[in-house]
Amino acid sequence: MNSSGKKNLKWYIAALAGFLVLVALDQWTKYLAVLHLKEQPDIEIIPGVFKLHYLENRGAAFGILQNQQWIFILLCAVFLVLITWLYLRLPKTKHYLPFAVLAVGISAGAAGNLIDRIRLNYVVDFLYASFIDFPVFNVADIYVTVSVILLALCILFFYKDDEDYSFLKKDGKQNGNISSSH
Repeated sequence: MNSSGKKNLKWYIAALAGFLVLVALDQWTKYLAVLHLKEQPDIEIIPGVFKLHYLENRGAAFGILQNQQWIFILLCAVFLVLITWLYLRLPKTKHYLPFAVLAVGISAGAAGNLIDRIRLNYVVDFLYASFIDFPVFNVADIYVTVSVILLALCILFFYKDDEDYSFLKKDGKQNGNISSSH
């Protein structure tokens, strides 16, 4: 294996390790929520601001699409295939490291909730920002939300040139291998 192949392999191993750690952390927090919060009174962390509140979410945010798990499972599976395809094409350079890290965060969040939907037929939510009456959420939701916001900022302010997306073109000069560009 040449040096660029070894560097690519390191990127993939790091991404897989990060993905697995994040998914495990999400699943562990959900396990703790079931163990300590299910059928128990809420736990106020910051009175009037933030509390732990157990909820079995059979829909999406704000309760939309209740009991339509097949839609979420299908969309998540398609999304995970798409993000994997993008990650494999992504040039393995420092310039694209933020993109790669955020792709892992988004994927881990999606996979964490997908596991719940397949295993339980609902998603375990337990974090509640009561001061704004925000929907109850979980750690996987945090991964997705924070990563998407940061990705949007990266696209707006960092990855703003057409050449930053040349790896998406079939005949683009960048093909996901280590390059000295950027």
